[in-house]
Amino acid sequence: MRRTLVVTNDFPPRQGGIQTFVANLLSRRPPESLVVMASDHPGSADHDARLPYPVVRRPTGMLLPTRASARAAVDLARRHGCDTAFFGAAAPLGLLAPALRDAGVGRLVGATHGHETGWVALPGARGLVRRIASGLDVLTYISEYTRSRLEPALGGRTRLAQLPPGVDVDLFTPTVDGTQTRRRYGLGDAPVVVCVSRLVARKGQDVLVAGWPQVLARHPRARLLLVGGGPAEASLRRAVARLGLAQSVVLTGPVAPAELPRHYAAGDVFAMPCRTRRGGLDVEGLGMVYLEAAACGLPVVAGTSGGAPEAVRDGVTGAVVEPRSPRAVAAAIVGFLDDPAGARAAGAAGRAWVERRWSWTTIADTFGHLLEG
Repeated sequence: MRRTLVVTNDFPPRQGGIQTFVANLLSRRPPESLVVMASDHPGSADHDARLPYPVVRRPTGMLLPTRASARAAVDLARRHGCDTAFFGAAAPLGLLAPALRDAGVGRLVGATHGHETGWVALPGARGLVRRIASGLDVLTYISEYTRSRLEPALGGRTRLAQLPPGVDVDLFTPTVDGTQTRRRYGLGDAPVVVCVSRLVARKGQDVLVAGWPQVLARHPRARLLLVGGGPAEASLRRAVARLGLAQSVVLTGPVAPAELPRHYAAGDVFAMPCRTRRGGLDVEGLGMVYLEAAACGLPVVAGTSGGAPEAVRDGVTGAVVEPRSPRAVAAAIVGFLDDPAGARAAGAAGRAWVERRWSWTTIADTFGHLLEG
């Protein structure tokens, strides 16, 4: 069995999408096949003690591709007999790949997550990503959109392979009960549209709020549940007050990850009209929340940004809409609220699709094949 050195800044107990991605991939590998080199974080010692594989923390909150990091990685690879290496986020730690190759590591795989599409649009950063790719056997991408941005910039310097995040289909499921969440926010038995995401401009919560009066004109009892925190929270609260929507729009603030399935389950429709900003530098790489919502049996309304349309089967599991149009977003939501049977059918189709295509079991199998070559 191959043994893999995992080099990553993004690892629990630090929270975030990439951290969750890396942890889920590793949880489905044989523990004896892994050793991890990671940056440090408060709570790391207690977290690592519960893992079935060794984690070596470097004494820094940000692991950089320095000579000291290269020496540490090479030492770990030699001591543990690692013949493969995986970079949880290839930029910039993939710059350590040549040192590991020289030390006898035969296969090197690095992951990208979406922000790299912005990097390759900038000349200096594009050169860095090219250097990283040249040292790897495989560079992974999360969506066809991100591949379309990376591939021309890399010019064949390495093989590209898709490795998206997965969904825990046992955690995100239609059987989760959202009753207590509805009770907590005073939603009762009203039709609920839910959005789970950080409150930032790209995600489109402002467009949901702007279009909400049009939803209320058709469904006056409807409620909009905005789950999450972020820098746009204050402006969203002002917009809600200005439009007189305080009785029908709820902003929850930050919610613990363990609570998210119950928040999805409180909804009847999921909507996040994400849009591309800053000339393409601020873009949705894929949109895992769409897949989590689908796994919970909800129809989804998505924006057109980046890879988001790949997380929806338009007209089957949900709808892809023009994200800058409150009218278009509201019309898609109203369509599902008008047709509960159709909404349930879209949710069921989404659940089946996620089980087949996006479960962590499927993604972990792909990861194993990439490591084994």
